[in-house]
Amino acid sequence: MTNRVLPGIYPMLYSFFDEAGRLRLDPFRLQVDAAIANHATGIAILGLGTEVSKLTVDERLQVLEVVTSQLENRAPLLVTVYGDTAEKQLEFASLAIEKGATALLLQPPSKKLSDNELFDFFSRIIGSVDCPVGIQNAPEFLGFGLSNASLIELARSHSHFKIAKLECAAVALQPIVSALPDSVLVLNGRCGLELPDNLRAGAKGVIPSLETVDKTSEIYAAFTSGDHQRADQIYTQVLPVTAFVMQGIPQYLTYGKLLAALRLGIEAGGNRDPLLRPTEFGIACAQRFADSLGRLGA
Repeated sequence: MTNRVLPGIYPMLYSFFDEAGRLRLDPFRLQVDAAIANHATGIAILGLGTEVSKLTVDERLQVLEVVTSQLENRAPLLVTVYGDTAEKQLEFASLAIEKGATALLLQPPSKKLSDNELFDFFSRIIGSVDCPVGIQNAPEFLGFGLSNASLIELARSHSHFKIAKLECAAVALQPIVSALPDSVLVLNGRCGLELPDNLRAGAKGVIPSLETVDKTSEIYAAFTSGDHQRADQIYTQVLPVTAFVMQGIPQYLTYGKLLAALRLGIEAGGNRDPLLRPTEFGIACAQRFADSLGRLGA
């Protein structure tokens, strides 16, 4: 597997469950193949979209194993590291590197920490791993995160700090990009919302969700080839879908996953609490978007 973290599109894979709430592994294989077939730069797993906080450590390892096996060194793999202590994150980080992660993205612990405490938490882990590493800084969704000043200082303090995964508006992203070292790859999230403007602001790609990976890859390819007008046109077409999905994490996990299932041609299956229960209207919206977008095949 490439040891380089390349600019581009890294869709976050969903966790699908059966009606009894058991984790299904086959949908990960389908998502990997669909992402690569639709020109994703790489794959991201075990973040908010994978519902990592609902998975046991053994299940996270199962996800890591099935994804690395299916990916077969075809593209970079970004692995989010989740855990409430530095020891737990370091333990999982070591396993992720051993099994083929190209780079690690550290999430804050669930307990809210001060800016200084969070800086020290991340710094300890980053200083103890030997691979490209970054953090997911998403106070908009997680409730707290590093200040911009601390994020920049963290990146400057560690030579192998290579990724800043943000979840903010393009206008908020631009000054962060400008202040970070050039060696840091800034990737925004939010399901690809504002994708062309993220790129204009200096982001080197996004970590969107899987259900629109064909469109996000098209937008990225058009923009980076210099055809900004084409990128804007494709974005305008897919914006209603992104707006539907990106109404907060609960809606994203319910309807983004449903839309992905419809486009992949698989059963959405069951869920694990807590979750937003789908409504008949919401299901109809997802079906309408799936019909408009078509199948997302490998």
